[in-house]
Amino acid sequence: MGPRPGVGGDPRAAAMEQPRAAARLQIVLGHLGRPSAGAVVAHPTTGTISSASIHPQQFQYTLDNNVLTLEQRKFYEENGFLVIKNLVPDADIQRFRNEFEKICRKEVKPFGLVVMRDVTISKSEYTPSEKMTTKVQDFQEDKELFRYCTLPEILKYVECFTGPNIMAMHTMLINKPPDSGKKTSRHPLHQDLHYFPFRPSNLIVCAWTAMEHIDRNNGCLVVLPGTHKGSLKPHDYPKWEGGVNKMFHGIQDYEENNARVHLVMEKGDTVFFHPLLIHGSGQNKTQGFRKAISCHFASADCHYIDVKGTSQENIEKEVVGIANKFWGDENSMDLKDIWMFRARLVKGERINL
Repeated sequence: MGPRPGVGGDPRAAAMEQPRAAARLQIVLGHLGRPSAGAVVAHPTTGTISSASIHPQQFQYTLDNNVLTLEQRKFYEENGFLVIKNLVPDADIQRFRNEFEKICRKEVKPFGLVVMRDVTISKSEYTPSEKMTTKVQDFQEDKELFRYCTLPEILKYVECFTGPNIMAMHTMLINKPPDSGKKTSRHPLHQDLHYFPFRPSNLIVCAWTAMEHIDRNNGCLVVLPGTHKGSLKPHDYPKWEGGVNKMFHGIQDYEENNARVHLVMEKGDTVFFHPLLIHGSGQNKTQGFRKAISCHFASADCHYIDVKGTSQENIEKEVVGIANKFWGDENSMDLKDIWMFRARLVKGERINL
């Protein structure tokens, strides 16, 4: 994953910077530390986070409504992510966990669901169980898991980024396994927009909910604040000795000295982040499985684009190849077909997607 997190250069400078960064963060989020009963607030995280002043007329990554506070909007605008504490109830998370376990045991087989395992698990070792499944994605046909994408608690915040007409575009439940020693449980630093053939990027957001306590020991998310303001960078498989999981593309030329923030989260905490935000996750150094559930949402006003001849062409070829193999229908689908199959309207009116 590159160098250790923090400020590049002299370690003494990094040590001096951390208290200043913490002080700036307290200024931005200070009043959020004293919420009224039942309030849901942004969660300060470890690392260097900018608290630059932004005037309302300069907002370009959030939309006008009365859900986010001014401080929360400023935080997302400057950093590209926002953590909301205790957003998804324990009862819902337990239901998602139960359904995932049924899928692992093959008691339910939702149409179109993709079940993935770690690259270190050979086919000969595979037996249907939670320990063999590292991720399920495209669960739009599983009514129980897809409930996540329709939770009022989630959509309330999604609308702050997409507007009122909301499409659920990509769904995942991640079951990060204990690392085998080859560091394959890592996810390289990447931008989610690399995978998406639709725009504009500012009307796309990911909701990612911790299903248990998540920290650096079991592979929490790591983000590079402010990188959502940049452009989409070329991605490809990193050259890792232990192997890389399928479609785990990483950025090839990011600035290694960028400050990083590790998102320590509790069960039910949810981070919303921009599709250009550079992020990844470390290896799971524990003996347990680290679970999270997520969905990428987009405004129904978004439109599909042709990625041929762009830096996204490599992932298009890979995704289409896998889809055609999955459906047994060679050369019959393109990337737009795949995403139209995944897309589901969850609020408002369907327009373009």
